[in-house]
Amino acid sequence: MTTPARTFYGLRHGATDWNREGRFQGRTDNPLNEDGLRQAHEAVDMLRCAGISRIVASPLARAARTAEIIAAAISVPLAIDDGIIEFDFGSFEGLPVRDLMIKHGVTSATGLVSILPADGESWDAMTERSLACVSAWLDRHPGDDLLFVCHDAVMQGMANALSGSYFKNSHGTPFRYVCDGAHWRVEQVVTLDRYSPSPPAT
Repeated sequence: MTTPARTFYGLRHGATDWNREGRFQGRTDNPLNEDGLRQAHEAVDMLRCAGISRIVASPLARAARTAEIIAAAISVPLAIDDGIIEFDFGSFEGLPVRDLMIKHGVTSATGLVSILPADGESWDAMTERSLACVSAWLDRHPGDDLLFVCHDAVMQGMANALSGSYFKNSHGTPFRYVCDGAHWRVEQVVTLDRYSPSPPAT
């Protein structure tokens, strides 16, 4: 497994109508809806003080548009990279997530990964390509704090591979993938006026 050399940021795109309807949304190129546009603008407030100096986005419209809004607002360069495109759900594409979870008797992200169809992408392959993409950008720009605007499956795959667990991911909510020596953790980025920051680890 490719392991990034340092801490980076990840952000799930703003919502689409398929997200609102709870459907598997892999490579289907749906646009942001009104909620998604609002979430993209709200993410700016959380990222403005984070020190982001470069953004890389998935080519799918929902991620690219989210990234464009943020990049314009904080005046940083934006690049598009296929390496963090969303997972290909194969024959699950467009189907209701909840119905399939009930049908297969699964209740967690781990369970969901276990029932993915064979005609889609391999979960491990998706995780590896995403980590390789992130690592390449971090190596190419060692002085930059990078934000990767992508998708839930991509972010979950990387989180589980690096930290050993999945996490609750929300549209337009930035997270830091923190490299702390040999250990990784995923933490939500919050603004100081909304939450009290945790004291730094010593």
